[in-house]
Amino acid sequence: MLPAMPRKPRVTIIGPGRLGTAFIAALHNAGYKIDEVVTRPGTRSRNRAAKLSKRLQAKIVSAKNARFRAEVVWICVPDSAIRETARQLAAAASWKGKFVFHSSGALTSTELSELKKRGAAVASVHPMMSFVHRRAPSLAGVSFALEGDPAAVRAARAIVRDLSGITINITPAKKPLYHAFGAFASPLLITILAVAEKVGRAAGLSAAAARKAMLPIVAQTLRNYSGQSASAAFSGPIIRGDAETVRRNIISLQKLPEAQMAYIALARAALRFLPASNRRKLKQVLAEALTRSGAPRSGRAAKRGSPAPAR
Repeated sequence: MLPAMPRKPRVTIIGPGRLGTAFIAALHNAGYKIDEVVTRPGTRSRNRAAKLSKRLQAKIVSAKNARFRAEVVWICVPDSAIRETARQLAAAASWKGKFVFHSSGALTSTELSELKKRGAAVASVHPMMSFVHRRAPSLAGVSFALEGDPAAVRAARAIVRDLSGITINITPAKKPLYHAFGAFASPLLITILAVAEKVGRAAGLSAAAARKAMLPIVAQTLRNYSGQSASAAFSGPIIRGDAETVRRNIISLQKLPEAQMAYIALARAALRFLPASNRRKLKQVLAEALTRSGAPRSGRAAKRGSPAPAR
């Protein structure tokens, strides 16, 4: 049985990149002692960590020199490095009675199996938040998906509560879907804005003018979604049933094939998930657009054996 964890345990952060640095600041502000920050020598993240260390009185060390005295060790390295990091750490200290987290949204706590074998309680603890250079977001109100050993999940839940976050439980089998959910909420949302910027430039705007023009409508759309449902926040030609406008939009994007396919895919999703008028005509317009584009059709027509469009 694991010993009782202190009310606010010491924490060691492995990997002070964008995510790790945000955790360091948030944990410190919540009254946690950052015991060590483990990084590779000569990296940008080490330079960022060095600046923080003066304020937090945390030691910046390499994995070779780390002592791992903290009750909680939080691994904040890229997904592809988590398993190998755990393997390398297994012989670096005694892990009995310690809690070890990683912060991958896609991978489960089994990535830490080498440390679990050594007596650690392990969990994946993923914040549903975007972390970019030079902007450390507040974690207040952020949802953290927890999965792993019961004791480690309990420990993580207490820490998230101190960060003013929200905890949600996720099963290992659902983690890939959970991560895809997060992809739609941020990186793919940015992708849509990047595509919109390209379309704006094709319409004659500069990149700066396109961003400036988009920001008010994007901000209002998010406010609408925040205060209501997706259906109530939906607007535009599809909800009006204006099939000819949709057709003209698609035709206008012929010289921007990625944007055209994105428009068609999102419009088809809108017909399935959001309110729309004149659905039959809209479906016809989109089906014709798919045929012209050469993209494979899906859904009932494809299942009935409809011929694939010529490529």
